[in-house]
Amino acid sequence: MRSVPGDIALAVVVAAVLMAGALSAPDAGLLEYLAVLAGSFALVARRRAPVVALVVTTACMLFYAIRANPGPPAAFPVLITVFGAVRAGHRLPMVIAGVAFLGGTLAASLTAAAERQVQDLTDRTVLLLGWFLAAAVAGTVSKHRQAYLRQAEQRAAEAERAQEEVALRRAGEERLRIARELHDSLTHSISIIKVQAGVAVHLARKRGEQVPGALLAIQEASGDAMRELRATLEVLRDPAGEPQASGLDRLGDLVDRARSAGLPATVAFSGERRALPAAVDHAAYRIVQEALTNVARHAGQASASVHIRFAPGELVVQVDDDGGTGPGSPPAPGVGLTGMRERVTALGGRLRAAPRADGGFTVRAELPVKDVP
Repeated sequence: MRSVPGDIALAVVVAAVLMAGALSAPDAGLLEYLAVLAGSFALVARRRAPVVALVVTTACMLFYAIRANPGPPAAFPVLITVFGAVRAGHRLPMVIAGVAFLGGTLAASLTAAAERQVQDLTDRTVLLLGWFLAAAVAGTVSKHRQAYLRQAEQRAAEAERAQEEVALRRAGEERLRIARELHDSLTHSISIIKVQAGVAVHLARKRGEQVPGALLAIQEASGDAMRELRATLEVLRDPAGEPQASGLDRLGDLVDRARSAGLPATVAFSGERRALPAAVDHAAYRIVQEALTNVARHAGQASASVHIRFAPGELVVQVDDDGGTGPGSPPAPGVGLTGMRERVTALGGRLRAAPRADGGFTVRAELPVKDVP
């Protein structure tokens, strides 16, 4: 405990002061010296066993006071243990110890020194009584102060918990509001796209016509969008749940949809494939998805190549295209690039998105990876 060194230091100081007085007292001997040491070093236990320390100190110092008559200094260890006992809430032992010490020293003084003035003895006893009362009052004040501080800490903790509960409730209400908005607007729109694409595919096949690849890509993409949107809505309604996020296992489907939409695309893997953390797996998929979307939107008649490299301690995701973008005409960063950069930064990785020297554009993300058992 942190208070033990301080209690030991206090006991050493008190023992040194009292031993200096005992060595100069003509009536002090070996037993008195041992009583001084025992009464002083009992102060070490004044926090963990205040009543025991009070009893031992009172008995030893009363013996020393009766045998050597050192005066008021003999009461110092008793006063300290009185303070500790009252602070710990033990008032009755304090009263008994005070009466025993004061009564014993007064009786011994009256018996051993009949020639002394009774007034001097009375004054000394009154002084000691005042010290005992002061120690008791100080212990009581310290006890109430500790109780007040504990109550203040409890009130602060309760207030903090109440604020957290309010914040969690408001966050829950906001999640539900967002979920309702997404369900009422975005889910409806994607459902219409999916239904209309399905109808168009059905009619084309019914007429014996070849179904355009772009139409099939729209139908499949709308189905995936509905699946991911439902997973997002479930998370918003139940924050403890985890969405079934897309990962690199669905990268082939993503590239196939890009080809169906008219974007020549290839995908290649290198390095020893291994399980990835869910956040890294999902981020890699989203980076490729956004990069291919940007190629289809902005690169014109271009092709794209996706390279996934499993390196020691990291996953490298690179998407290159051979579009018309050159070093002299870098594209303005939009929402897509900003979102990719935020994903990579959140995982502690690095993102490079810049035109290629021989034309086209490169998106390269380096994501740190911790091995998944």
